[in-house]
Amino acid sequence: MLILGSGSPRRSELLAQLGLTPDAVRPPEIDETPLPGELPRRYCERITAAKLAAVEADSEDIVLCADTTVAVGRRILGKAADPEEAAAFLRLLSGRRHKVITCIAVRRGSAAWHRTSVSSVRLKRLSEREIAGYLATGDWKGKAGAYAIQGPAAAFVAWIEGSHSGIVGLPLHETATLLQQAGLEIWK
Repeated sequence: MLILGSGSPRRSELLAQLGLTPDAVRPPEIDETPLPGELPRRYCERITAAKLAAVEADSEDIVLCADTTVAVGRRILGKAADPEEAAAFLRLLSGRRHKVITCIAVRRGSAAWHRTSVSSVRLKRLSEREIAGYLATGDWKGKAGAYAIQGPAAAFVAWIEGSHSGIVGLPLHETATLLQQAGLEIWK
């Protein structure tokens, strides 16, 4: 049984690109508050490991969890609480490069595998009108850094280096590799 430890529809859609549909979706409830002074990559890896540990499964089930973090330098940009915070995030990201870190973890029984994908993204310089227009779409809600590369904000993305699927929320190369290590046959 494949269990997706995430309620993200984007992760389910990305898994479908591998020909996989989870048998169960069990998003874990964990505290995602960064620790004082915690660096973005370490934070992302810690949160993913906590999610993996929180998902209940039988010993033969394969559990897949992931976390995506947007970072500007050492600063972690989580999910914006409201339009004002989303606008502040977009102003911070405007015209500059930032990192999108996605950590994935797979567990089967007592064995676990982890991989981290780090990509760089540069948004174009955004006008206040563009920010207001984007916020009006509501697409920023529930998204790390207050934007999604696969939505209307794709028009703001000037350049990426790394994994497009990792920026969306599930790096497919790494995911396929870990699932195969756990014994799941991809491309049956």
